[in-house]
Amino acid sequence: MYQIDFTKPCHVHFIGIGGISMSGLAEILNRAGFTVTGSDVRESEVTEMLVKQGIRVYYSQVAENLISEPDTALVVYTAAISEDNPEYLYAKEQGIPLLSRAELLGMIMDNYPESIAVSGTHGKTTTTAMLAHILLAAKKDPTVSIGGMLDVIGGNIRTGSSPYFVTEACEYKNSYHSFRPYISIILNIDNDHLDFFHNLDNIVKSFAEFAGKIKEGGTLIVNGDMPYVDVIREAVKDKDCRLITFGLGANNDYRAENIKLNDAGHPSFTLIRNNEEAGTVSLSVTGRHNAVNALSAIAAADILGISMEDTCEGLKTCSSAKRRFEYKGTTKKGAVIIDDYAHHPTEIAATIAVGKSVAKGDLWIAFQPHTYSRTKALLDDFAEALKPADHILLADIYAAREKDDGTVHSRDLAEKLIKLDTDAVYLGEFSTIEKYFSEHCKNNDMLITMGAGPIDSVGVSLLSE
Repeated sequence: MYQIDFTKPCHVHFIGIGGISMSGLAEILNRAGFTVTGSDVRESEVTEMLVKQGIRVYYSQVAENLISEPDTALVVYTAAISEDNPEYLYAKEQGIPLLSRAELLGMIMDNYPESIAVSGTHGKTTTTAMLAHILLAAKKDPTVSIGGMLDVIGGNIRTGSSPYFVTEACEYKNSYHSFRPYISIILNIDNDHLDFFHNLDNIVKSFAEFAGKIKEGGTLIVNGDMPYVDVIREAVKDKDCRLITFGLGANNDYRAENIKLNDAGHPSFTLIRNNEEAGTVSLSVTGRHNAVNALSAIAAADILGISMEDTCEGLKTCSSAKRRFEYKGTTKKGAVIIDDYAHHPTEIAATIAVGKSVAKGDLWIAFQPHTYSRTKALLDDFAEALKPADHILLADIYAAREKDDGTVHSRDLAEKLIKLDTDAVYLGEFSTIEKYFSEHCKNNDMLITMGAGPIDSVGVSLLSE
């Protein structure tokens, strides 16, 4: 594998530079003195931000982009890029070294002795945000790479000058196997990305391999309540590392008791550390599930020697990242608009539980399913997760990296929900959803725009009326 030399900056081209993680890595290299260019299929707020930093961005993905940059020494690509991508093919034909996004991130992490990788099917972005806030409260000057826009760092990347580096560790296509962190966190393991993993057994094996990547002398922090904790233990039994568990069960090293939600859905709880009460923790993110996520961040902070005072301050100041139960505004009719990135049944159930606990009127969900493979594989689970909402408005499936093979449609989900005696309607277009909600909502109703695609634009349009 090509090894990048950070002492000799060169010209690096990013295929898919507008992606939330790719843009962050491009920023890190740009600030380190590298010449950075990139391409994406469309202009966005992220690409505009990169251009302002002096990075040239092409809004197409054609070989001519690289022909125009003859001094390109390295090409970085995302997991979503196919091998028939014209830029990828040209780089391969010309012998220009290629690195995946994850491989580059792993090399960057190797420069930071106190690196933290946050993995799990759900909760990575919020937990990474918690750790960023804790490290900043402790004045540790961390470098942060997060899969969302975080106000406290003014975007999705922060470049510090200390040994501390915290990042999300994505399991898709085994990206996180390129990482060698000092502290690894496994929040949970669930059935997802079945277009790649095919079944849950392969997902569990993937997380076990990630666990084994930890540096000698490092610490693995694992959700002790999940069914696969013994598989993870087995994966590191011969490693020189420490294993810490967290969760609600009595056998965990870190656990939360007396969880209470305030009127905004923010939890507080009693922290039990090694069977001893260690004070009360209050959060500014929503939902009981985030009390559990916070336990992993507290454990990591303890390993790094951060005081409980700084940890609690960081957690208290950490509100959700963008698109994580994000309040967008209130319409002229008095309906509250929330946006959430949830696109897996487990995430949807957690988000709806928070919505039900704080909504003063009916809870509406405008849901855009994400990828055909996920929708087809988990169709029954989606229906069960959405069922507790009062009204569900369904958009067309967001294809993302996939092509429609005609085997699943949002109408199928609508039919499942109707059979469960749920008020659900397939509307397809965003404009139709906006019109339907405007005509049927009441004062104090809450609408959550939900999904990993651009469904958030529905809320923006409703608020601009």
